[in-house]
Amino acid sequence: MKAMISPALLYTALFGLAIPLSVLAQTNSSSQQAPVEVEADRLDLDQRAGTAVYTGDVDIRQGEMQLRGERVEIERNDAGELSTATATGERAYLRHQGEDQEGPTEGWARRIIYHVAERRVELIDQAELTQQEDTFSGGRLEYFIDREVIQARSDVDGSEPQRIRMTLQPEQ
Repeated sequence: MKAMISPALLYTALFGLAIPLSVLAQTNSSSQQAPVEVEADRLDLDQRAGTAVYTGDVDIRQGEMQLRGERVEIERNDAGELSTATATGERAYLRHQGEDQEGPTEGWARRIIYHVAERRVELIDQAELTQQEDTFSGGRLEYFIDREVIQARSDVDGSEPQRIRMTLQPEQ
């Protein structure tokens, strides 16, 4: 017997994604107005817990923003506001293009956590981040979007330390 998803539940699941992607897309109004497109093999929505979990080669796009992973979980806080979007997989992926950036910022890791209110992205375990031609890698990278700050650490819980590596290209 097939499970039916009511239109209200589906709208809630999709709306839950639209806000974090719009916030990450910064002030790029064309990205914020773009539709949210989600592809996944499965959706598990729990309105009481405030979670939507997409599994199976998940690909979420809105304008110049993209989030991919084997599993993506969207969580709301006690006030009902979106708090985190977490993508996991062997090579979870995040891409966003700021309005005043020449090229996109791209990140890869086994786990990517976007903290909506803080506008902060954590890339954890085999983390890599590329901004134009500059690259950063290590066990854990944190990217503060508004401040354009990157913090790198070699330690990852439950894993061997992963040395920090950075390549900065000279300004042209």
